[in-house]
Amino acid sequence: MYKVVAALGLTVAIAGCANEAGHQVDGGAFGNATMNNTMVMNGERDYAVSLANRFAEEVPSMVNFEFDSTVLDAQARTTLDVQATWIKQFPEVRFRVYGHTDAVGSPSYNKGLGKRRANAVVRYLSAQGISRSRLEAVASFGETQPLVATPERERQNRRTVTEVTGFVKRHPTIMDGKYAQVIYREYVLSAVPKSGLTKSNSSGSFTNKQ
Repeated sequence: MYKVVAALGLTVAIAGCANEAGHQVDGGAFGNATMNNTMVMNGERDYAVSLANRFAEEVPSMVNFEFDSTVLDAQARTTLDVQATWIKQFPEVRFRVYGHTDAVGSPSYNKGLGKRRANAVVRYLSAQGISRSRLEAVASFGETQPLVATPERERQNRRTVTEVTGFVKRHPTIMDGKYAQVIYREYVLSAVPKSGLTKSNSSGSFTNKQ
């Protein structure tokens, strides 16, 4: 019992440290207390947190948008191509896309705009051959979780964030409880360096090298 409580505390601490919207492995899928306890006891939640951290470190998880737009520009498509390459190498894993806006406009409009941006990303990833069932949900935080606190137009706030949310329960590897095999699988294509993207220290996003 002590180990379960300690593991739960560690998981909460990890989730609480995240500043960026959607940067929580939980995301609602693991909110049920019974499910949470089961996941902690069988090690699944720790593996999910580890895989989420790995995805954030190896892949540009964020794309940005023009004002009041859901159009994926060339840089956004390049970023999503990198995401798709990584995702396809981990078929046991599920993902969620979170949509965001800047503060210009009404809260209700911005929540809808954030959802449309998330949908645009899901459609693009699906077109790259990723099963829609693995992109388990889309969610919108609208203007509520900005990266830059300003009432003005701000490109960094107009974004989507792709996150690991858990495992595909019916996948043979997961049914056998072999989470570690997924976590430690090598991302062999090294797509991030090839794409010309480099991580920004200020926002945690990736930008084109010039």
